[in-house]
Amino acid sequence: MIKRALILIEGHRTSGSLYVRAAKQLGLNPITLAANPACYNYLGVEQVDAIHVNTDDLEALLRECSRLSANYDIAGITGFADFDESVLAIVADLCQWFNLPGPSPVSIRRCCDKFTQRQLLARSGIPVPAYRLAMDVTEAERSAAQIGLPVILKPAVGSGSSGVRLCRNPDEIREHMSYLLGGVHIWRSSPRILVEEFAEGPFYSVELMGDEVVGIVAVDFGSPPHFVFRGTAFPAPLGDDEYSLIADVSLSCLRALGLGWGPANIELRWTERGPVVIEVNPRLAGALEPQLVQLAYGIDLITEHVKLVIGEGWDLRKRFSQNAAARFLVPDGDGKVDWIHGEKLAAAVPGVVEVKLYVDCQSPIVKKGDYRDCIGHIMAVSPSVAQTQVILDSAAHLIRWSMTPLSSP
Repeated sequence: MIKRALILIEGHRTSGSLYVRAAKQLGLNPITLAANPACYNYLGVEQVDAIHVNTDDLEALLRECSRLSANYDIAGITGFADFDESVLAIVADLCQWFNLPGPSPVSIRRCCDKFTQRQLLARSGIPVPAYRLAMDVTEAERSAAQIGLPVILKPAVGSGSSGVRLCRNPDEIREHMSYLLGGVHIWRSSPRILVEEFAEGPFYSVELMGDEVVGIVAVDFGSPPHFVFRGTAFPAPLGDDEYSLIADVSLSCLRALGLGWGPANIELRWTERGPVVIEVNPRLAGALEPQLVQLAYGIDLITEHVKLVIGEGWDLRKRFSQNAAARFLVPDGDGKVDWIHGEKLAAAVPGVVEVKLYVDCQSPIVKKGDYRDCIGHIMAVSPSVAQTQVILDSAAHLIRWSMTPLSSP
């Protein structure tokens, strides 16, 4: 009997293994196509078939999928945006080519371009920060003057907060533009920079599947000028009116962008003028939000997404109600890890469900101001928000590390 396969384009360091396990539980054979399969450690642990292919090349992916179809019944294709959101558009192209369930490639592409996304949201009357597009330092400075300092500078295409910075004065604008355009930041398309108003207020991440709001996550960041996740909590402590308004705005975003198939994640801030949409992502969130939803509500968004990908029915019913949260471990500076202790002690704290370290001893740590700054995480669950935070505090206190400063070049 021919095996049914789930094709996974690229991988993800926190949710990639969960997709692999979900596929196996559904009787599928997961096969990963990646430009560098070796960078996803879980592939070996989970004994996943992995094929080296240029995932920027649609023709190469079409050839490889066609070759695999000779030996497998390809039940579905999906992928990840750990490094590059353009993967999402290519996945949509592949689904369309092989007549498999998937989102609209046009909708995905215009959503992944943050400038185009802002335009479409604003035209639909959805509150977004004031914004401009800049190609060089002069345009960035002029845009910032029109918007008013401080401003956020970010690549128009990207993910994981890579290249995102709060700039409080012209010197910081020039410094960050030099970083973005000076060959340090890696561009996968022509350099285009979004200059936008800094919307101040609590940050929330809305998790949706199809056209249904599953829940809202509260997010904490580290200190500016960068936006590195320090903690997430689900469900967010919101009143009924706040929740309803955020949910309504989120569904309006889907309509404005032509989304509504599969997962989506909408990031916003609650400001003096109510919810202001920072970003719409046509995918599951990457900072452990799907895991928190499962811990708190018993809804496995990853498994339900795979069901959708292979054309099966899904189930988003809440099984129970708990409070789940994650704490990210972030070093204060650069260096080489001499030792890191306490992982097992932290994992033994009642209420802790996972402690995971992303680095080993002797690993070099060079902070980038994005998701790569995190060296591990802790997840916990309990009946109350306060109790869950106490559990995380206790566990985080047990994990210690020592780093030697990196030698100057």
